[in-house]
Amino acid sequence: MANNDPLSAPVLVVGLGRFGSAVARSLVRLGHDVLGVDEDPNLVQRFASEFTHVVAADTTDSEALKQIGADQFDRAVVGIGTDIEASVLTVLSLVELGVSEVWAKAINTKHARILERVGATHVVRPESAMGERVAHMVTGAMIDYIEFDDGFSIARTRAPKLAAGRTLLESQLRARFGVTVVGVKRRGEDFTYARPETSIETSDELIVSGPTKKVESFCALSYT
Repeated sequence: MANNDPLSAPVLVVGLGRFGSAVARSLVRLGHDVLGVDEDPNLVQRFASEFTHVVAADTTDSEALKQIGADQFDRAVVGIGTDIEASVLTVLSLVELGVSEVWAKAINTKHARILERVGATHVVRPESAMGERVAHMVTGAMIDYIEFDDGFSIARTRAPKLAAGRTLLESQLRARFGVTVVGVKRRGEDFTYARPETSIETSDELIVSGPTKKVESFCALSYT
């Protein structure tokens, strides 16, 4: 099912538990055809009306995957988490069938390493990522937070007092703290892209990006 347009290309989703079904729903909402696969016929029946196609199959078997047309997909998501052996064998089978992009869910670091070694092109740890995100938000310094694998983060935080009443050019936040203010949200107004002449008020919220440690340090200033 090759498709030159990545914005509408069909996607194979293996494992229709909470993670896999959530990914599949989002893909359908974004306009993708989705083939959902699970070994549990009850789950297959449950999602039959939600996704483009749903089938029951043992995805650890390369031949079974080939019979359902998995080799015709350029992208696949493996949402199997609790059964590590099934997860790894499924990823290996998809790679051997020539699926060029395989996204796989891992439940721990060791699982993630194995998935990478057998050929998964992208490994995600949703529970770990969400735990990290919530921990940063619980501190009160951040309203929202996303960290990327390369030590880069984006956060939504309250403007520190040291920036209030000044433009971004005047406060020199990037030069002083090593973060970039991407956008500014003022109470009762929409977010606006930050410019050097953008002025900051005490009640403003900022979207900042930069190296994780520097973003954390900058957001901690919202307490002062």
